[in-house]
Amino acid sequence: MKFLVLFAAVLLFAAFQAEAQIYGPYDGYGDYGDYGYYDPYGPYGPPPDYGEPVPQRQPRTERRGTIVIATRKHTLVYTTPQGEQLAYPIAVGRQGKRWYGTTHVTSKRKYPEWRPTASMRQKNPRLPMVVRPGPSNPLGTRAIYLADGLLRIHGTNDPSSIGTNASSGCFRMYREDVEELYEMVRPGTRVIVRR
Repeated sequence: MKFLVLFAAVLLFAAFQAEAQIYGPYDGYGDYGDYGYYDPYGPYGPPPDYGEPVPQRQPRTERRGTIVIATRKHTLVYTTPQGEQLAYPIAVGRQGKRWYGTTHVTSKRKYPEWRPTASMRQKNPRLPMVVRPGPSNPLGTRAIYLADGLLRIHGTNDPSSIGTNASSGCFRMYREDVEELYEMVRPGTRVIVRR
């Protein structure tokens, strides 16, 4: 028991005698030449040649000559046969009117007629059987028809809808964008529609 009391007294004495070493701030980092000092908490990262490079994840690229539609981003990206990627803002289908998957372009038409489907006319009996080409045509000046025949990539008579979920399933584009895309794509062009 005396040994334990003596041991505790020695430890307590040693603890009171020990002094912590406290270092003040060091301002001499510039003493190392042009390299400078890398502060990991500062606003600048390490020098370009510092350590091993971190591999960056490459964006997924599609086969050349493919249209990819990202509905959440309201974007259509066409990868040309030469590998150039062109991105266009679009309007997509409203909730419950969206389709996802892979299809292809079947045909194209300049100044298309719009024929509302039977279900559209049932919901809105005031819709005409056919809307001829012109400023009131919802398909605009160009239409690119997809494999099922009902879905299209087309222009619009309502440019304010671009960037929204506004259509009955088709993909709307600004007039100048759809006219440019129309000239580039051919029947058979692969179309991928993603969420």
